[in-house]
Amino acid sequence: AIAVALADRGHPVHLTTTDPAGHLSGTLHGTLPNLHVSSIDPVEATRAYRDHVLATNGAALDEQGRSMLEEDLRSPCTEEVAVFQAFSRVISESRNKFVVVDTAPTGHTLLLLDATGSYHREVARQLGNRHFTTPLMRLQDPELTKVIVVTLAETTPVLEAAGLQSELERAQIQPWAWVVNNSLAAAHPTSPLLRQRAVAELPQIDKVRTDYADRVAVIPLLAGEPVGIPALEALAGSRTAAV
Repeated sequence: AIAVALADRGHPVHLTTTDPAGHLSGTLHGTLPNLHVSSIDPVEATRAYRDHVLATNGAALDEQGRSMLEEDLRSPCTEEVAVFQAFSRVISESRNKFVVVDTAPTGHTLLLLDATGSYHREVARQLGNRHFTTPLMRLQDPELTKVIVVTLAETTPVLEAAGLQSELERAQIQPWAWVVNNSLAAAHPTSPLLRQRAVAELPQIDKVRTDYADRVAVIPLLAGEPVGIPALEALAGSRTAAV
């Protein structure tokens, strides 16, 4: 919805996801002139990375050396490196367009952040006092990056999101806003049962506002999934509680 709103305003936008379960094209169910959509598929990114390494580093190796290189590339860390490189290429596009990244759930996001931090430290070690900019530095710059934490008005999701925020802050990345999604309280139900459930959400929403975020949007639970450009445009301009 954020990417669609930016594209509607005439900005060039690249929307991508690192979530293997993400289905951006199905959710958009349409196109916009300024909106480019992609996904970072770990399997495809790893295959492309292995092929590239074998074609470059492995080109001059003998059979035994190439066999050893192939063995190294079967290491689990190869996927982390491959996904990180794909992520870095997308982040670099932010020099001339809006890049909206829909990350996978908390655990995968932290792995990606860890790889980004490791790369930053290695570049800093090699270059010393020379000027450089790494993906981590772009993520840390509040003028370049706005991190939005999305959660539900339930105890476990809020705790998990708070844990993610703590890890981001340890990496010197300060989330810009929180979104409480699919809120019954914001939908103002009339059914007695749903009203009871809506009231149960209020302490969690208050906790987000009081303890975790200066800027909060509460998105109401909708009768149908926001699939398609018109539905996403309506969602971006729908009734929200902003603080």
